[in-house]
Amino acid sequence: MNLDRWPAVRAINWRTEVGWRLGCNFTPSTSGNQLETWQEETFDLATIDRELGWAAHIGMNTIRLYLHDLLFEHSSADFLARLDAVFAVADSHGIGIVPVLFDGVWHPKPRLGKQPDPVPCLHNSTWVQGPGSEIFYDRSRWPSLRPYVQEVLSRFKDDPRVVAWDLFNEPDQIDTVTLKIGSRHDKNLIATELVSDVFDWARQVETTQPLTVGIWEYNDDSQPADNPLNQLILERSDIISFHCYEPRTKLSAVIKGLQAHGRPLLCTEWLARSAGSSVDLLEVFADSGVGALNWGLVDGRTQTRFPWRSWTEPVDNNEPWFHELLHADGAPYDAEEIKVFRRLADQHID
Repeated sequence: MNLDRWPAVRAINWRTEVGWRLGCNFTPSTSGNQLETWQEETFDLATIDRELGWAAHIGMNTIRLYLHDLLFEHSSADFLARLDAVFAVADSHGIGIVPVLFDGVWHPKPRLGKQPDPVPCLHNSTWVQGPGSEIFYDRSRWPSLRPYVQEVLSRFKDDPRVVAWDLFNEPDQIDTVTLKIGSRHDKNLIATELVSDVFDWARQVETTQPLTVGIWEYNDDSQPADNPLNQLILERSDIISFHCYEPRTKLSAVIKGLQAHGRPLLCTEWLARSAGSSVDLLEVFADSGVGALNWGLVDGRTQTRFPWRSWTEPVDNNEPWFHELLHADGAPYDAEEIKVFRRLADQHID
């Protein structure tokens, strides 16, 4: 059993095999969070099929798709069957999957069952962390997560529908939604330990797809923030994934800095119009050969067309869209943006 990350040459060969990845972070418009996406009462395969058809029409060949450990704990067989159903629908549209196993962002106390309705005009008002804070801050409970990681990966370890495994989204993100449980420094150190364990568990499965965790925070010089978690991520990821919601100059600098690590790059979050991350930046990704998965597709219950600052100040329905590309009926927010996607997909995707 090899617990080492892929040699660089294997990662580079993977990039040649899968080609340029263009897509989005996908949550169906009828769902406000990961639990609502997958629970039996709200699992909406018809909407997923319809909206992934729109994604393919735009030119997308990849989606980043959030899972959750509580769904596996509740009923692993049902959860895996729903994953397989969504993978099949995506594949029917020529779309590959980047599953995300864990997430350190927004509400830290997830609960199964009926999810709250979105708060009007509030960005991601019902999104939940996974694992929840009760497990995240209790090392004695971490082993309970191992079956989730290993059984999900084992089920799909040789599946060509899976492009890559994103093990943990922003694991040390600041807890701003509810009362702070610990300091940011504490969360970074704990996240580093947990992510290291998750990498170990995942490596034992020996997947044919690469493992990664995304860099999301940078110093003033556009280099990854100097902390233990980023050091671990850069040392253990097979491919370098990252988030960047910055304008052209900063994005280009981030890409240049990450290219120095000699591994394929996949940007797993971008597009924040009022922050300067606009659709024209897709040309930067294409010219650099960097995969690009923007946040969001169809305006819906996540309400991520509203900006992050909606958590700290009032916004209204007249606010220019932050994320998302399509209205609920599939009509473009901006038809010119869709032309950019289609043009670059035609140029760079075989």
